[in-house]
Amino acid sequence: MSTLDDLRRVPLFSDLLEGDLVRFADITREREYPRNSVILFEDDPGDSLYIVSTGQVKVVLIGEDGREVILSVLNDGDFFGEMSLIDDEPRSAHVIAMKDSRLLVLRRDDFQQQINQHPSIAVKLLRVLVQRLRRADAKIGGLVLLDVNGRVAKLLVDLADEGGGPKITRKLTHHTIAQMIGSSRETVSRAMRELSDRGLVEVTRREITIKNREGLAALAGDRA
Repeated sequence: MSTLDDLRRVPLFSDLLEGDLVRFADITREREYPRNSVILFEDDPGDSLYIVSTGQVKVVLIGEDGREVILSVLNDGDFFGEMSLIDDEPRSAHVIAMKDSRLLVLRRDDFQQQINQHPSIAVKLLRVLVQRLRRADAKIGGLVLLDVNGRVAKLLVDLADEGGGPKITRKLTHHTIAQMIGSSRETVSRAMRELSDRGLVEVTRREITIKNREGLAALAGDRA
């Protein structure tokens, strides 16, 4: 798949005319990262926007004791590093490849020059920032107010909604889920078994299917 094809899949650029998209492709660089390699370190200078072409990456905070808290897991078409395009501050978290990954990189100066000619991209970027802020607020609330079963249920509902259907196809181990909700792998495994036994989810090697969204959402403290 070409860089131009990759950019077409990114919602941030979906309204651009073909000629404008070509100009973005011309200033985009490709980089490859093997599984478990660090793409960005927290406090690195923030000078680029990254787009996941293929693969999977995680955005994490790492404590002094080495414990990881996963803030998000990003797949094909997702992007990160957008905050540095606005505030010129250092990176706020580590980004690590969960699979062999191919990324597209847009440097800040090149990106900002293009934004001046395409204000609609700036508007979309602000919308993404607002959405991520809302998700962060909801996650904080869940960590404070919900038990482990509720936190797992909320994560599964959110991931299914992001995918636009009842199936979660991104590969998430119980260890990864535990890092995303602030728990242990053993506790998450028990929670997943309970959700499955109650008929709320169906789990296979390839995917997790939401069988009863209303029941799962109720467990997560949502009305919908």
